[in-house]
Amino acid sequence: MNKRLKTFITILAGVTGISVAQPALADGDVVCGGGPRENWSSLREVRRAAWLERWEIIDVRIEGDCYEVYARTEQGHAIEAFFHPVTLEKLVVFRRGREIFRRQGFTG
Repeated sequence: MNKRLKTFITILAGVTGISVAQPALADGDVVCGGGPRENWSSLREVRRAAWLERWEIIDVRIEGDCYEVYARTEQGHAIEAFFHPVTLEKLVVFRRGREIFRRQGFTG
């Protein structure tokens, strides 16, 4: 094997290792403590709560026991936000996989 090929393989292995070690972009481990679904607010209500944040709503989903909202901020940043399904409190917000907001006292 010539020296260039060895160097290429070494660099490729290093880059592959780095990319595998990167954290996930979305946080699927948020626990809201939403309780039984019959007590949850409607999807329409959670859309309104996100709209009141002045976000452009892309999608609203149920993720575990939370409402998960995908949206864009007024500045155009893509975000992922989790709302409590009963109280509709904004609990935690991520942008590019980084937490940018967490309600005080929320540990989920």
